[in-house]
Amino acid sequence: MGSLKLLIDTIPGLPLSLRPWNNSDIHSLVRYASNKAIADNLRDAFPYPYGQKDAVRFLEMALSNDPHLLILAIDSKGEAIGSVGATLKQDVYRKNIEIGYWLAEPFWNKGIITEVIRRFTAHLWLTYDIRRIYAEPFAGNAASRKALEKAGFTYETIFKQNVIKNGVYLDSCIYSLLREDASYESMAGPSSTTRNGI
Repeated sequence: MGSLKLLIDTIPGLPLSLRPWNNSDIHSLVRYASNKAIADNLRDAFPYPYGQKDAVRFLEMALSNDPHLLILAIDSKGEAIGSVGATLKQDVYRKNIEIGYWLAEPFWNKGIITEVIRRFTAHLWLTYDIRRIYAEPFAGNAASRKALEKAGFTYETIFKQNVIKNGVYLDSCIYSLLREDASYESMAGPSSTTRNGI
């Protein structure tokens, strides 16, 4: 995975890529991740405040050899400005991948996450023998839901009071994309040609 680099060239004036995390990203990670507006829309594994120890723990996970995880940095001009990850499910769910993501607040409202989702899911289709990719945003996270819809995901259902965040019960949603409904072959690149089983 060390040489993996997925270019995103669809946002004018903003060079972006998806690449592996490395230990030198720790400073940008702490800088951008310690943001309550981000943490409020993510699971509690993403804390606020977000300190050095949290960043070290995350980088250890991102750089691990866990075959059921793929976690990439969203890179702009050599700086990590967010993250996108995939969890490869197991047992009877082994043809599914769950994705998650976050983006530094200065880069919001530029269409970045929609393009990240498109490029990342294209890589997943071309790399893994899976049938379905899904995400579970909080129901109140309108920006995330909109990004998924623009990236071709379909709203499946809502889980009532499925989440407790900051002491408040929240609903969560499921958005999914099936292989037969996805358009990804045109996004193939030199790093996206090997299909693996789960």
